Amino acid sequence: MSYCLHFFSFSILHVIVVSNLCIGIDSSTSLLYVICLEDIPICQLSDSIELDIDYHWLSLFSPISTNDLTAYGSILSPDLLSWSVCTDDVSGSSAEYPDRVSMMEGRLQAQEDEIMLLKSSLADALRRLRLHDQLIPLLKQQIISCLTLFFTLSHWLTGQSIKMFIRGRPITMYVPSNIQNYEDLRMEPPVEKLELDWVYGYRGRDCRANLYLLSSGEAVYFIACVVVLYHINNRTQRHYRKHTDCVRCLTIHPDKVRVASGQTAGVDKDGKPLQPYVHIWDSSTLITLQQIGLGTFERGVGSVAFSFADAGAFLCVIDDSNEHMLSVWDCAKGTKHTEVKSTNEAVFAVEFNPSDSTNIITCGKSHIYFWTLSAGSLTKKQGIFGKYKKPKFIQCFVFSLTGDVLTGDSEGNILTWGKSPGDIKTLGKGAKETFQIMRQTRAHDGSVFTLCMLQGGALLSGGGKDRKIIRWSADLAPERECEVKDKFGAVRCITDVNGEEVLVGTTRNAILRGTFSDGFVAIVQGHVDEMWGLATHPSQDVFLTCGHDRQVCVWNTAEHKLDWCTTLEEYGLCADFCPNGAVVSVGLSTGRWLVLDLQTKEVISDYTDGNEQLSVMRYSPDGSFLAVGSHDNFIYVYNVTECGRRYSRYGKCNGHSSFITHLDWSKDGKYIMSNSGDYEILYWDVAGGCKLLRNRYESKDREWASYTCVLGFHVMGVWLEGSDGTDINALCRSHSERVVAVADDFCKVHLFQYPCPKPKAPNHSYEGHGSHVTNVRFTHCDSHLLSMGGKDTCILQSSFRINCLFDCHHQLTTKGSIVENIPKYPILFTCLFTIQAYRSGVLWLSCQKSNIIHILLYCYLGILTSCASNFCILLDCDNLSSAFTH
Repeated sequence: MSYCLHFFSFSILHVIVVSNLCIGIDSSTSLLYVICLEDIPICQLSDSIELDIDYHWLSLFSPISTNDLTAYGSILSPDLLSWSVCTDDVSGSSAEYPDRVSMMEGRLQAQEDEIMLLKSSLADALRRLRLHDQLIPLLKQQIISCLTLFFTLSHWLTGQSIKMFIRGRPITMYVPSNIQNYEDLRMEPPVEKLELDWVYGYRGRDCRANLYLLSSGEAVYFIACVVVLYHINNRTQRHYRKHTDCVRCLTIHPDKVRVASGQTAGVDKDGKPLQPYVHIWDSSTLITLQQIGLGTFERGVGSVAFSFADAGAFLCVIDDSNEHMLSVWDCAKGTKHTEVKSTNEAVFAVEFNPSDSTNIITCGKSHIYFWTLSAGSLTKKQGIFGKYKKPKFIQCFVFSLTGDVLTGDSEGNILTWGKSPGDIKTLGKGAKETFQIMRQTRAHDGSVFTLCMLQGGALLSGGGKDRKIIRWSADLAPERECEVKDKFGAVRCITDVNGEEVLVGTTRNAILRGTFSDGFVAIVQGHVDEMWGLATHPSQDVFLTCGHDRQVCVWNTAEHKLDWCTTLEEYGLCADFCPNGAVVSVGLSTGRWLVLDLQTKEVISDYTDGNEQLSVMRYSPDGSFLAVGSHDNFIYVYNVTECGRRYSRYGKCNGHSSFITHLDWSKDGKYIMSNSGDYEILYWDVAGGCKLLRNRYESKDREWASYTCVLGFHVMGVWLEGSDGTDINALCRSHSERVVAVADDFCKVHLFQYPCPKPKAPNHSYEGHGSHVTNVRFTHCDSHLLSMGGKDTCILQSSFRINCLFDCHHQLTTKGSIVENIPKYPILFTCLFTIQAYRSGVLWLSCQKSNIIHILLYCYLGILTSCASNFCILLDCDNLSSAFTH
């Protein structure tokens, strides 16, 4: 006769019997249960039956004796435990047990007694816990370690499985058959690297005075953590990338070469604060000349300005602290000259008087201050509004050629300020000179957002509500005006190009270029709210974005421009191109999804699945199915016909316990792998009627057409230690299946080797975003990686460069070799080792996807000799006619 212990908690996965103790581990709650088996014949169970146990659980109770362990472990509620008697010997006659019922009743009574003993043990355990305070820190440490991410190896039938724990939840993944020994796997950082190529967007929505023209002909502006230098004629970009958080303000030196940029405070991935500062840097070399204010400024830097009269010797800074501290710095030494509290109200702008570096002006909410720098200290005088209505905000100001100060306010007026003698009648005897309004000019219907002084003394003003740009004569008589299109928003700032042509930054994150005569065209455009949806075209240099601003934008990666844009009625949160490239599906925030024709830009289909937001759209590889993942926990599958123009419901995948986050199709188009908000990995047989595959072990060797699921064996190593399950927003495997890009919640993009099945995998990390990175995608030929910020409304396009020959240099021979796993796109090949080249030597380059040799590179002794010199070759593996013969 043997006894069986039954736990009615289905999540207990680990059981071990040691001596007279049965130890169980509940994997969902991270609790350990210990049951005393004194009345059980242990010899029939074995002295050391070990099913699956991680021994660090036992170290939790290492200071306690065996008897104490029994008491401490009796945490299990008695109603979750039952004893049963199993009769193994059925060959005997029933006569041998004349009173079996009585015997069973006696056993049941004994079991009730044992339950009472367990209750007593529980009470004793609570008493002992109070007596062992020194164990509490250890207990907390162990529990916390169990709640974070860790890995344990276990065996399942004939194959291996890996258990990954996120927030205490076990996630089991099965090792593919082609991996013989998981422990021997070595993870290396990928040989591929990213290089920032283009930045889409401009921060005009909530920042002022952030667009200038350098002497090089480049417009300088910022978005996210990047300061962009855009050549308005050549249409090229350079980037200053030394900031660690969002850039908030910008100004240029009188020499129009040096630039000062200030950033906001932030936090790193561990929650530690990152202090704000200002960088002074050379725009021609992108070299940082000075770092100013580290440890001085609070929250962020709101405004900066160089002095003019002394050739830019000083820099004044307004920070974002409660007092909005005004400080003056020596640019050459990087030292603080003086500092003073400005005001508790918002400050919008600061400038030196161009003819007097001892005079500084600040303006903001209901104020304008005139500061005097003398003997290392700053004193201020407030502008007197007198008989004029005090506006709610003074938003901008400039200096006229006569030395007057012109301000633009929220009432739509341009006010002219000047010095006046002290008013003895009003202020009394001994009154000093004051700054008063000399003239009020009605300018705009709504706020005046910006003023720009032209070389001849003319003035440009930009309106908010009326979106007008007005040119004023030197005596403030209106001369010309034009209106910015509504889709670009209000005028944020204006920069003079040559007296006639100007650059205009707008509140909808666009930069316009033009004249009053010819009108204005957008040279920079971007989203204006948080973005989530990102999809790349299957065969063209095109990608699509959508987000909370209800815009669907189609961009061209080769020409670095917006091809077209349309506005929807609801938020767009996800998208995917049909494999034929003719249509694209966009999932919305209400359960609706649309199909857009890329040529006509029209909506050709409109469907609804549930009433909750959609999180993922994915076509099958052959385009015959479309899977729609929703926050209602379902995956809706549609038949696709008529080249992506007609859809009919095929089935629904029902089995997730939380909202769908990611999904991918198998290469044969018959199966789906999906993730949910509850950290589930489920597999679905679409061809068999959208059935849930209960045996996930059978999917371990399945090949996937794409890999965007954040949970899975092949991407398990991208999760950092301590991750809480929401730290990774998106990932994408390259088409070459060599690397995987990861978008995290800490403003970074990571590049890992693929597959990446081991924890703490080395990777390349890239900064640039100023907000959580919501999505990443490779272009159709892997030439670029696109990443999308959330609140920073920024899209970064990075070149994807591969050091393929270095990666495969051990395979090279003296006459020729086949270099495997090379993707089908333009690649930069860099040779960093000696090649023995012969006149008839041939270097064969093959493509992993088709295994067709694309290029024969004949190396003659006159070109490549036996040397260790570095050389680079740019090859287009898609173009068979690009084979070179030397």
